[in-house]
Amino acid sequence: MNIGFFLLPKQEVKYLSPEATVRQALEKMRHHSYTAAPLVNEEGRFAGTVTEGDLLWQLVDHKEEGFDKAMNLRLKDITLRVQNLPIFIHAQMEDLIALSADQNFIPVTDDAEYFIGIVRRRDIIKHCSSLIFGHK
Repeated sequence: MNIGFFLLPKQEVKYLSPEATVRQALEKMRHHSYTAAPLVNEEGRFAGTVTEGDLLWQLVDHKEEGFDKAMNLRLKDITLRVQNLPIFIHAQMEDLIALSADQNFIPVTDDAEYFIGIVRRRDIIKHCSSLIFGHK
């Protein structure tokens, strides 16, 4: 078994650009009921993970400047507090499992470090559950 078995391809992932605004991120995350989303830059490389907490703290930290100004900040200009580490598509399954202990999703890159998708912790747990308990 390899990491590709669990891969949710980039085309199916709702990611954000570091150039997106706080407002755009909140709208997309709310629409898809996400608490975190990967950032993928214009070259197609993984650029970090933005969370609801990151967005909330930006609004709090910039309240003196006004709500509208804070909502128009670019994601590349805010502090990202969660560091979801990416994994190479050809990495060992043990490495994927280790990362999934602390990350809800694991960004996956190809050999040239381009973002190709994510592995969701829930998919790993579902698979392990089916192996252990024999149900899907």
